[in-house]
Amino acid sequence: MRTFINLCRASVHPGSRHRQSITNEGIVKTIQYLALAGSLLFAASTVLGQTQKIGYVNSAKIFQELPDAQAAQRRIDAVAKPYQDSLEAMQRELQSRYEDYQKKESLMNEASKRAEQQKLIEMERLYNQFRLEKFGNDGIVARESEKILAPIREKIRTSIATVAKEEKYAFVFDRTEQVQVLLYGDPAHDITFKVIDRLKRGK
Repeated sequence: MRTFINLCRASVHPGSRHRQSITNEGIVKTIQYLALAGSLLFAASTVLGQTQKIGYVNSAKIFQELPDAQAAQRRIDAVAKPYQDSLEAMQRELQSRYEDYQKKESLMNEASKRAEQQKLIEMERLYNQFRLEKFGNDGIVARESEKILAPIREKIRTSIATVAKEEKYAFVFDRTEQVQVLLYGDPAHDITFKVIDRLKRGK
């Protein structure tokens, strides 16, 4: 019965951890793509012996400052909340039933013990199935979050490209705490706030 002990000791907010990470996961996907593409382009320019103007942004900072991204997080929270509430209710029910089983175990015969254990196992199975269906990598919340975040990521990429062209940057890297491809960048070439300003002005 160790599996139930571990589950009952777990946090009662499993859904919130998934929900809070949705936006970050979307940002990281964009960061990883841009970092890889930027590295390849930089290598190509080096081979060709060209001197290129290179800038960088902090996409995580852009997401934090962008009103559209903040609104998107609220929409994602609204999608996730009913599933989170249901998951927490299932966990409380399982915890209560397991604690009740522990209190009565010494008074139960073997057949009753096995029957109650099977019920607990089934409850735990349903709990885990529900969690994966709603909060897994391919779950409902992840799919809905991708739909919400995709147009925002595209909007940010478009603004980065526009600012880069205006400032005559050949390449723009992404520098965040999650991905440290750019180990040093001259602050003079940080166009993060220019991108944020353009996005907030709706241009």
